[in-house]
Amino acid sequence: MTLLITVFAAIIVSVKWYFREDDSHKLGILMFLYWGASLMWFVDAVFEYSELKAQYFTPPIEDMINDAFLGLSAVALGLIIWLVRLFILDPKGKIKQSLKNAK
Repeated sequence: MTLLITVFAAIIVSVKWYFREDDSHKLGILMFLYWGASLMWFVDAVFEYSELKAQYFTPPIEDMINDAFLGLSAVALGLIIWLVRLFILDPKGKIKQSLKNAK
């Protein structure tokens, strides 16, 4: 489940990044975070399959739920990292402008 969730997130962000007119939101960073997580869980799946063989394809429901939570947590962590970086860089100057207006 972790692999599927991160691959879907990586594909969605990759499509958004590819068809984006400008790169002011730096979606490439988020895309690479998700593809890196997908690659990590692909390697994990290969090694787990080499140990479990056919049992790999019939996991208990508890393991599937835990893996789903882990995958969603990884996607959320990637979004948090991307948002923090986006707020620090402030490419459109909106945060700086709002702080000036607040004074």
